[in-house]
Amino acid sequence: MANGKLAVLAMLAIILLLQALGGAVARHHHGAKRPDRCDGGGHDANDDSVLSILRHRERHRCRPSPARHGTPAVMTANGFQRGQDGGGPAACDGKFHSDHDLVVALSTRWYAGGRRCHGAGIRITSKHSGRSVVARVVDECDSRRGCKNNIVDTSAAVWKALGLDVSIGEAPVTWSDA
Repeated sequence: MANGKLAVLAMLAIILLLQALGGAVARHHHGAKRPDRCDGGGHDANDDSVLSILRHRERHRCRPSPARHGTPAVMTANGFQRGQDGGGPAACDGKFHSDHDLVVALSTRWYAGGRRCHGAGIRITSKHSGRSVVARVVDECDSRRGCKNNIVDTSAAVWKALGLDVSIGEAPVTWSDA
């Protein structure tokens, strides 16, 4: 009789253990995790505009991607005022911008033909200080004319907000759409 009770208890323990593990096993059975509506997908594939992506995120109550999941880049310093090293007026709005403005020029591929102009901006996070700031995209750092493909070219105000000394010239960062 004691052996029968032990056998029943052992079977119950095994059943409970299998049920607890069953959900985890079922989730990984097919080798792919369930797609995340907020992980860049799910919006209209024919409309990759920042506005389309932001509407999708708002509709599904998506939060912006955490900075640790941002795109790695090299941040450089640029002057966006008339007569500074930024050249002519900004491509997005045809204006010059103060060194006190939180503004950025992105490499050609990331600038995406101006699709990031007039949006919610981008979140830039320093790998050195851990600080983040949202800056407005106002210009292209033209990769066909010498700008590297991984550049986030920013105003002095961005460097200050990240707690970095602009005189170091380059700093590792990550960025994502804000």
